[in-house]
Amino acid sequence: MAHDDVRRRGMVVRGRLAAAVVAGWCLAVGAWPAPSPAAAPVERFVIVPAASTVTYRVGETFVTGNRYNLAVGTTHDVQGEAYVDRVHPANSRIGPVTVNISTFQSDKRRRDQAIRDHWLESAKYPTAVFTPAGIRGLPATYRDGQDVAVEIPGTLRVRDVAKPVTFAGTVKLSGNTLTGKLQTTIQMTDFGFEPPSILGVLKAENKAQLELDFTAEAPQG
Repeated sequence: MAHDDVRRRGMVVRGRLAAAVVAGWCLAVGAWPAPSPAAAPVERFVIVPAASTVTYRVGETFVTGNRYNLAVGTTHDVQGEAYVDRVHPANSRIGPVTVNISTFQSDKRRRDQAIRDHWLESAKYPTAVFTPAGIRGLPATYRDGQDVAVEIPGTLRVRDVAKPVTFAGTVKLSGNTLTGKLQTTIQMTDFGFEPPSILGVLKAENKAQLELDFTAEAPQG
């Protein structure tokens, strides 16, 4: 009996050695795929309103003296998120960006109030939303701190009108902070309202330049 036990144990050991050799050979020639490393997670970044601004620039001409002025209004009331894939940057995307346009402030309180009440009617339609459809120009590989020139086409909704627009500019990812400087130009009449005008006083241009200067950070915890 003892002899049989020794013989059986020897067969088991030889079987295990053979299995190990076969497994190693299969991995070497690719018969069994080696385990692939886990994909890097897509990171979420949230716009920091206090460190971000949305700005409009509109030319206006005063009737007296035919004097030209550039009206500039800004707000920090902007919200949005971005999703960054450092391994495959082209997979990165930006979610809808919402701006409270009723909080725009320029150097003239009367102008701001007139825009809220009459032209832009932002007292009635307080938010504008830009919904990106993609990002053009992202590199194949990520490099920390690199300025990347991009174009971001999408749909801008102002009041109850939505129109296609494209923001262009640069974005940069440095560590856990994403920044961007983007701009586009719109025609006010495309969104259903006339340029500000005060008879005998001033007339604003139909063209408005919109700028988004944002800082977004990865949430902690």
